[in-house]
Amino acid sequence: MSGTYLGMPSFPKAAHEAVGNTTLRANLKHATHTIRDKRAKAVAELDDWALLREAGKQIKDHTLRHLDTYLVQLEEAVTAAGGVVHWAADADEANRIVTRLVKETGESEVVKVKSMATQEIGLNEALEEAGIAAYETDLAELIVQLGHDRPSHILVPAIHRNRGEIRDIFAQEMGAWGRPAPEGLTDTPAELAEAARLHLREKFLRAKVGISGANFMVAETGTLVVVESEGNGRMCLTLPETLISVVGIEKIVPTWRDLEVFLQTLPRSSTAERMNPYTSMWTGTSDAETADGPRAFHLVLLDNGRTDTLADEVGRQALRCIRCSACLNVCPVYERAGGHAYGSVYPGPIGAILSPQLRGTTSEIDASLPYASSLCGACYEVCPVAIDIPEVLVHLREKVADQGGKGHRLEKAAVKAAGWVLDHPGALAAGERVAAKTRKLHPKKLPGPGAGQWTNSRDLPEMPAEPFRDWWKKNRT
Repeated sequence: MSGTYLGMPSFPKAAHEAVGNTTLRANLKHATHTIRDKRAKAVAELDDWALLREAGKQIKDHTLRHLDTYLVQLEEAVTAAGGVVHWAADADEANRIVTRLVKETGESEVVKVKSMATQEIGLNEALEEAGIAAYETDLAELIVQLGHDRPSHILVPAIHRNRGEIRDIFAQEMGAWGRPAPEGLTDTPAELAEAARLHLREKFLRAKVGISGANFMVAETGTLVVVESEGNGRMCLTLPETLISVVGIEKIVPTWRDLEVFLQTLPRSSTAERMNPYTSMWTGTSDAETADGPRAFHLVLLDNGRTDTLADEVGRQALRCIRCSACLNVCPVYERAGGHAYGSVYPGPIGAILSPQLRGTTSEIDASLPYASSLCGACYEVCPVAIDIPEVLVHLREKVADQGGKGHRLEKAAVKAAGWVLDHPGALAAGERVAAKTRKLHPKKLPGPGAGQWTNSRDLPEMPAEPFRDWWKKNRT
């Protein structure tokens, strides 16, 4: 994964700062509650939602088990349709491929469809270093780019910004990137949308190269699919002469029949819509001069840690993700800490299990992400492909603890001591009686590093006046 976010503090430090930002918390609470309520209504309209969810899970699991076969089938189909397939083992290789392809066209600017994969590899930064300007055309991504900011939500990257902040960004920054914002711009949604439309239209009409990701790739025909709500994606996919798509290798579905399942579950889970306003599909290149679509098409298949994730029997279920972001909108931790605290383009519960697997857990921030959850299970309940995120979180916590490091030596010693006590009932009973008799002397917070951090944000449970096993002997035997 890209190093764009590396160097950020661990999740507890970043979250502590974010929780103190009352504007951020208010923006997040309003947005996530609105989306989650709409999603619940949209899902409730389908009597067979549980069956669709199970079908999505099984299709993804089957595809991942036979990923090598379907990737070869996809490459053959894309090539037969006039496209060129490139394989990228990591972010650096993907960035080198895309940069070379753009330079070969002789262009120095590109328009982009919203793409998590290109954010993951830090493509915009790599293109900028090569002297190529990449313009985001999704409204929320445009706000993030103009604001010199980072996305904080998979579906709504500018969820942490309110309308007043967006107006100020447009007024101050649009002129430096192209057509300036109109004089006297207000914060009404219609005026903000019109300002963005006029600004972006210049980019669409001038661009010769478009860059996209894809929500799905159909192996049997080599067709790529992008679903979106604004129409900017379709403009980028049809107007430029050259199209470069960067897609994670796990985005494959075997057949069109499989795709049908996800075109029902994705929009309802993400934007609470019965279907996406724009569903664009393209297969290879366009031959006729009068036809829509690119004359040259390149597909960059991205690994970047996915093969390693696939090798993990528990963690591989994260690769089922269809990037709907439903888990973010129900997560009590994300609602308060926001997306930047996760230090990755993948925030929230799915980010807490995906990022440490794609990047490894050697850095402080990646080692802290599996702990960025209360394990309440709400994320699993709403996931349209039934990813058991709490199970993967616990699995990754075990890995982090096993690798040792700061904080985990004390944790391992405590678990070892607890194991000895629980194996000796006499010692456990004696300890319980001593703890009960001294309960009025117990501190409200535990002393020392590690234990003290645990009680900084939690109350110690009140010790009962009598151990349970003593109470049981008196009352039940």
